Amino acid sequence: MAPGRLALLQTMPIFGALRDDALEVLLEGAPTLTRTRGEFYVREGDSAHSMYVIEHGAVEVLKRWEGREWSLHQLHAGDCFGEMALMDFFPRSASVRAVENTRAIEIATAALHRLAESDMEQFALIQMNMGREVVRRLRDADDRLFGAMMEAGGNAKRQV
Repeated sequence: MAPGRLALLQTMPIFGALRDDALEVLLEGAPTLTRTRGEFYVREGDSAHSMYVIEHGAVEVLKRWEGREWSLHQLHAGDCFGEMALMDFFPRSASVRAVENTRAIEIATAALHRLAESDMEQFALIQMNMGREVVRRLRDADDRLFGAMMEAGGNAKRQV
């Protein structure tokens, strides 16, 4: 296994406090996927069986509305996407497209299952970390939604 991959995961909150052997289980057989500018990693509505860790480059997260794609935000090296798929087994909630040549590690649900079989404590830790990441993103989305509502004239339901 490339030492750089392990080092990258060790810097990310979603993999925080995981032991090296647990990270190696997740990376075992994990392919690296390269996309050129404009190519998609995932599309909104697709079935989901993996998450991605960006090694190099940048992607944008897109959401469809009224027949158009809207950019929600960008992610860069050291960020991840698709972790919700490993938690809820629902179809992709957004599309992710490379905005420059990008390389990402694909971590499949099968890797998480291998980790659960070999070390339930480490599996629980990564599940908690993924939950924290999803909550952090939810808080950010709430803040942006509230800001947009206030800019649009303060149409909040009730002022306290």
